[in-house]
Amino acid sequence: MSRFEYAPAPESRAIVDIKSSYGLFINGGFVEATDGKPFKTVSPSSEEVLAEVSEAGPADVDRAVRAARKAFDKVWAPMAGRDRAKYLFRIARLIQERSRELAVLESLDNGKPIRESRDVDIPLVAAHFFYYAGWADKLEYAGAGEDPQPLGVAGQIIPWNFPMLMLAWKIAPALAAGNTVVLKPAETTPLTALAFAEICQQADLPPGVVNIVTGAGRTGQALVEHPDVDKVAFTGSTEVGRAIAKAVAGSDKKVTLELGGKAANIVFEDAPIDQTIEGIVNGIFFNQGHVCCAGSRLLVQESVYDEVLARLKRRMSTLRVGDPLDKNTDIGAINSSAQLAKIRELSQIGEDEGAERWSPECELPAEGYWFPPTVFTGVSQAHRIAREEIFGPVLSVLTFRTPAEAVEKANNTPFGLSAGIWTDKGSRILWMANQLRAGVVWANTFNRFDPTSPFGGYKESGYGREGGRHGLEAYLAH
Repeated sequence: MSRFEYAPAPESRAIVDIKSSYGLFINGGFVEATDGKPFKTVSPSSEEVLAEVSEAGPADVDRAVRAARKAFDKVWAPMAGRDRAKYLFRIARLIQERSRELAVLESLDNGKPIRESRDVDIPLVAAHFFYYAGWADKLEYAGAGEDPQPLGVAGQIIPWNFPMLMLAWKIAPALAAGNTVVLKPAETTPLTALAFAEICQQADLPPGVVNIVTGAGRTGQALVEHPDVDKVAFTGSTEVGRAIAKAVAGSDKKVTLELGGKAANIVFEDAPIDQTIEGIVNGIFFNQGHVCCAGSRLLVQESVYDEVLARLKRRMSTLRVGDPLDKNTDIGAINSSAQLAKIRELSQIGEDEGAERWSPECELPAEGYWFPPTVFTGVSQAHRIAREEIFGPVLSVLTFRTPAEAVEKANNTPFGLSAGIWTDKGSRILWMANQLRAGVVWANTFNRFDPTSPFGGYKESGYGREGGRHGLEAYLAH
């Protein structure tokens, strides 16, 4: 098959002004950390150091929480909902105005293709702020009683896979409900959160309403355990989620956890095949598979297995791996050396356990962290690659004969975040969706998000919902 070659189409880095060092954002201004060592944030596609970032220790977290408490008591909670909405609308518009800059910054710091950060992440960030701005003066209709009240200070911890989008999922509903926020971005991707701090300044958001403390696990632990934090929201690994649940047990802190996943993408013999192949690719290779709801287990009905696999391999051979700032790139860099090591280890285990591994021929860049799109066949439900979250561009393929068998295999996982169904029959979609133990079920699509729609999981994928009216409930006292 002749390969159509694309000329490079790089997005300019000149639009982004990255400072050499960043402080913490506390009480409306950037301040020096008092008890943490600075760390470097690295571009995963080149391993170049982008900036030096302050680490917030317990004393810094305490400063941020005190600033948030003061702003909550004196300014934000007493403010009329319509006035809070004005600030959220202003933030949303500023995100739109700075969207190109934010997209480049996200791709540089995270490694994801510019096409995704430009067309998916940043537009959704603005959409979340617009959506929750609309709720700010209508909270009595959110299902939390006639006179719902904010909880207080929200401590929020977000992951590195969708840095700015996860920030929006957390901050927008919290502010709309009248809470103030101390947010800790992931240590490998702090730059868009720090750019958001500048947006808060541009929007004249009252000091202390949003505070951003950078750091790793120690910083997050100090935030979770702080006695004056009323609500903890965390997106990340199930392991850390368990630790957070233990830390807040026995306290009156409210908690929402959005954790790992091992979603089944289920293909029936009557599925629209071309659309399905695109959905499979989007389900597992979008954002290099760094997606908690990724369709990492493909369940194919036996009668169409050969055709689906052949077409999938052909489509995978056209995916372009490389520079995240090139607009032609489909698959960018793995976020960190530690994550790359985990993907390599689990992929090797897949081979050792007897599954057959296949990747298209693709030349990986010499610098940075890279892994080719990979599919495993001959996978059984007992294989670790079918049970553990790899969090990379690695797909495990299993087969089934009947809808009942598909449900049994799909639900045979400790996780329960998402699932996909591909079929021509509406009745089958509805039957399957009722049977699947997953928080989100997509039908003839995958990885489609909307701020009006709730998102969250069951079992080891956590509890609570983000997005939609349900996302507000988590920040209101019942």
